Amino acid sequence: MISGLFFIITPETFITFLVKNPQTIRFVGIAAVLFFGAASVYGFRKLFDKASGLIIDEKGITDNTNASSVGLIDWIDITELKIEQVMSTRFLLIFINNPDKYLDRVNGFKRSLMKGNMKMYGTPLSITSNTLRYDLDDMFRLINNRLIAQRK
Repeated sequence: MISGLFFIITPETFITFLVKNPQTIRFVGIAAVLFFGAASVYGFRKLFDKASGLIIDEKGITDNTNASSVGLIDWIDITELKIEQVMSTRFLLIFINNPDKYLDRVNGFKRSLMKGNMKMYGTPLSITSNTLRYDLDDMFRLINNRLIAQRK
């Protein structure tokens, strides 16, 4: 974020043989400040947030673990669970029968994140292992067992 501020204030300092236009550098600085500023605000809020990150109960899964969380995911909507990994980050994908129901709950940046998940993985809903103090494999088994019990 600090580099972004310098890009905005003194773009001429960062002119290189690749990027010769100070306006381009200033634009990159503004984008960096906006992105990292929003991420910092979100991170600061989560640092002092006392709400549970994940609640599994008779209604479903209430997800408050990350920026693209949607709250309650009803058991009846869940069709499949799957664990994926990208680089060193593992995450749980929650496949649902009506993605639009959950996409319609959100807008803006959160909606864009969820649509990206939908294109890449076939579901807008995911829970990363980085945001939890719980083993992802154990969480998968717990949620899957509850899902099976709900269907009986």
